[in-house]
Amino acid sequence: MEFTGGGRLEIRVTSADVGKRVSVRCVTDSGEAGGMFTDTVGVLTSWDEGVLLITRRSGETVRIAESSLVAGKVVPAAPARRRGPSATFAELARATARAWEPVESEALGEWTLRSSDGFTRRANSVLPLGDPGLPVAEALTYVREWYADRRLPPYVQAATGAEGAQELLCAELERLGWRREVSAEVRIGALAPIGDLDADVSAVHLSRSVDEAWLRRYQRSGEPGPAVRTVLASGPSVWFATVAGKDGVPAAIGRCVVDGRWAGFMAVEVDPELRRRGLATSVMTALARRALDEGASAAWLQVEADNDGARALYDGMGFAPHHHYHHYRWAEA
Repeated sequence: MEFTGGGRLEIRVTSADVGKRVSVRCVTDSGEAGGMFTDTVGVLTSWDEGVLLITRRSGETVRIAESSLVAGKVVPAAPARRRGPSATFAELARATARAWEPVESEALGEWTLRSSDGFTRRANSVLPLGDPGLPVAEALTYVREWYADRRLPPYVQAATGAEGAQELLCAELERLGWRREVSAEVRIGALAPIGDLDADVSAVHLSRSVDEAWLRRYQRSGEPGPAVRTVLASGPSVWFATVAGKDGVPAAIGRCVVDGRWAGFMAVEVDPELRRRGLATSVMTALARRALDEGASAAWLQVEADNDGARALYDGMGFAPHHHYHHYRWAEA
């Protein structure tokens, strides 16, 4: 990263640049001989009382003392992907939300409050895609009361790492006492290469509806109530994949929601004793081929940051990170 001007290090960022993507270099000790320098790139979310807060793509917040700065500048948004589909944050956020429609929702300005009897954080959290129509602190008070009325913990889903994402909101949530509980990557890729994989799809059964056997494999359903089936069946065009297993429990399952050019892949699960046999690939390939038949051309999925096995699988399929999303929970809930 080049910080020099006329051969000298320069600090070309100020508190007026809050909200912009910056790159800064700071010294990790007193700056004497042998001192180490570190570079940080992310969105400058605050600069108060001599301390900078920078939110990295992953959502990690870095605190930097102003006195330790040796260089800094505003930098453009992350470069566009050179292969695969392109997508704005807003487009992809709305597409992913349509794949997990809640049982109940309410608009608060441009925020959407979602409730589904506690089934998945995505269907039981606020989706804040814009202005709530009142100050954020007041909006969050309303959010807490709304979820309390439904005997649910209040969550807000917010994103980092893409142009137009919500680093400033994430910082405000933390300042107001909300705590990040879980994070995941949203990845995108071209759909055709997945459909073209050399996978055995002969044993994959596709259905428009979810059955009891599918739910027995699905780890998140617990005791499946009406909300589980309602949320899973939601979306413009929904497909369920099943590979038969033993004792009425499938060897593998998957879910795909086709929505215009997008095909979203979810709930791809394999019997632990049958992993590394290509079943997940077969499920995704079968679903991809059906999505291609419906006119989709791009794919997305969500994967938690610590799921190394899934990340390796999706790397091989050509998926690349687009942004991260995080669920913030009110600390007193």
